[in-house]
Amino acid sequence: MWNLLKNDEECRKLRDLLEDSAAARPDAVSIRELTEAVSAAAQTHIAACISCQEAAQDLLATREIFKGVASYTAEERPWFATRVMAAIAAREKELSEAASTWLAVPKLASRLAMASGALLLVVSTWLYERPLPASNQQATNLAAQESLFEAPPPMNQDDMLVPLPENNP
Repeated sequence: MWNLLKNDEECRKLRDLLEDSAAARPDAVSIRELTEAVSAAAQTHIAACISCQEAAQDLLATREIFKGVASYTAEERPWFATRVMAAIAAREKELSEAASTWLAVPKLASRLAMASGALLLVVSTWLYERPLPASNQQATNLAAQESLFEAPPPMNQDDMLVPLPENNP
């Protein structure tokens, strides 16, 4: 590992160049192959500086360790936020499909109320206007009420009152 406390700017720039060179040459297996792309001054510095040589060795060792590990940089993989947002969108879609069946109810509620009101008006009008059949008792009561103000019907012979005998003392 590089010494992060060392403030040698030239070594830091050279290490960055080595990393760029390693990225450009994935098949390089020696320090000489890594440094072919850098300038001659950088090559002489690597040959003279022990810490830069160690950094190049570390870079090559790290590459060797991860040689068999597959790289996922070529694949597009969903990150956490993308997966979460996709899950939220799927859940919202599921809920909206369930709620869409009930969206028709408020739309039809006003029509149902209007139809019910019209039906109630028609039925109540029909019941109000329909004549009720009068029962026998109601008919006699009605006839009795009407006969109060009219002349009594003519009486038959049978209906006439027989005079009561007088009591003689």
